[in-house]
Amino acid sequence: MTKTNILICEDECIIAKDIQNSLKELGYNVVEICSSGEDAVKKTGEFKPDLVLMDIMLSGEMSGIDAANEIREKFNIPVIFITAFSDDSTIDKAKISEPFGYILKPFKKTDLNTSIQLALYKHSKESEVKKELNYLYALVENKDSKDILFVKSNSRLVKINSNDIFFVEALKDYVVINTSNMRYTLHATMKEIEKKLSSYDFVRVHRSYIVRIDKIISVEQPNLILEGEKIVIPIGGSYKEALSNCLNIV
Repeated sequence: MTKTNILICEDECIIAKDIQNSLKELGYNVVEICSSGEDAVKKTGEFKPDLVLMDIMLSGEMSGIDAANEIREKFNIPVIFITAFSDDSTIDKAKISEPFGYILKPFKKTDLNTSIQLALYKHSKESEVKKELNYLYALVENKDSKDILFVKSNSRLVKINSNDIFFVEALKDYVVINTSNMRYTLHATMKEIEKKLSSYDFVRVHRSYIVRIDKIISVEQPNLILEGEKIVIPIGGSYKEALSNCLNIV
């Protein structure tokens, strides 16, 4: 059976060696130990490990969070954070890179093994979902009309006209496409859905909401109202400018 390859990024030499020994005892293969975020990104590109264990607080210009973001974007490799910090500020910053785990130092080998196994399982499932989504979107791209989406519902591919979509909502690891009379739940991310929806017709107004522009009937800060049953959608502070740019304001 092929061993799982893991890259460690930890700037404390003693801790890095301790983690390496624990991983070897657990049956994993350590491909490299890095001490900076920059080196972690470079070595991840070279070795293409199955998983990266990343310390959040690193010496150098690039933090562990920044390195994890780049690794996820460039290589689609899961990252687990290892850190001695559990304060809300650090956790909130770590969330941005969408890590596959968060382990507090000092940790037991059993906790380390559990986190790795869960991360690898979650990543494999996400990869399967992405392949399925790419297949569905490929179907759409081969259609004459770009306004048609196909979503999987109860083991069937259901056609949705994008004109019928009111808003898309994020719910943990899922997104829900809401039409006037139906809700379709997909195992996907908002970023993936946002890329597939027309930027001329849809705008992201909150980290958890994408709305169809022509369904907006009013903006009443800090919310906007959609037509139909007058659905109230919150407007995120960082999305106000994007929303204003989409509206034909006089």
